[in-house]
Amino acid sequence: MDWAKILAPLSGGEADKRTLAAAAIIAEAFGAELAAVHAPADVADLIPWMGDGFMGGVQATAIDSIRQAAAEGEKYARAALDAVAYGKKSFTALTSPVWAALAMEGRLADLVVFDDSAARGKGPLAEAFQQIVADEQRPTLVARPDLRTDGVVAVAWDGGKEASRAMRTALPLLQKASKVVIVSAPASSARKFDPASLQAFLSARGVASEVTCIKEGGDAGPLLLEAAQKAGANLLVSGAFGHPRLQEFIFGGTTKTFLHAQSPSLFLSH
Repeated sequence: MDWAKILAPLSGGEADKRTLAAAAIIAEAFGAELAAVHAPADVADLIPWMGDGFMGGVQATAIDSIRQAAAEGEKYARAALDAVAYGKKSFTALTSPVWAALAMEGRLADLVVFDDSAARGKGPLAEAFQQIVADEQRPTLVARPDLRTDGVVAVAWDGGKEASRAMRTALPLLQKASKVVIVSAPASSARKFDPASLQAFLSARGVASEVTCIKEGGDAGPLLLEAAQKAGANLLVSGAFGHPRLQEFIFGGTTKTFLHAQSPSLFLSH
C-alpha cells in the first residue's frame, strides 16, 4: 500500500525548514502530497487564563499580540514551503480551535512528520507531537539527519501490539529500504516472542530481513538503540508508549530513550 498524503505541522519558526525537508523526502518517494499545515498558538487557549483580574486593555493587547505572531508565523511557514523543490504540495493555515483542526488533518494523512525538537518536548509543537502520537495514535515520523527511504531500517520488536502496529503501518517504508534489521532483546522482556516469526511475516510481504537478537538483559531501550545504530540504521521503527503514559513520564521507558537519542530517525505508532 502506497502513501498518498504526508502531513507536516509547522509553527512558523526555523524548525519548519527541517520538517519540510524531511517530509519532502518521504512524499517524493511515494509521489505523495506534501501537506503543510501551520498550527499557531491558539487565542482560545489563552482566554481561560485571563480571569477577571485582567484589565480589558491588557487582555486585548495580549490577544492582538498572539494574532500578530500567528500572521507572521504563517508568512514564514508559507515561504519555507515555497522554497521546497517538490511540486506536489499544499498549504493550510489552521484557525481556532487549532488543536481540533490539526487532529482532523492528522486523521486524513498517512504519516505525520515532526522535527526532532518537538519529540524532545521543546518548541511550540511539543504538545502537538504528544497528542498526535499518544491521543490521536497517528503514525508519526521524528526526522533527524541522514533520513532516507532507501537506507537501512531497524524494527524494534518485542511481540507486543504496539510494536506490531508500528511494523505493519511502516510496511511501505520497509518495502523501500535497502536493508531491514529486526532488533530484539528477549531477555529484557517478560513477553515470550520469536523474532523469526516476524521475519517470516515480512518475507511473505516481499521484505527480506536480518535478525539481531540481544542476549543480555537490562533496560531494553538502550540495548535496542545501540543495536540499531550498529546496524547503520537511518530509521528505527518502534511502538510508542507501551506502558501507561504517566508511568513512562515518571519512570522513563523505551519510548523516552528513543525520543532523546541523537539518531536514527524514528517511526512511531501507538
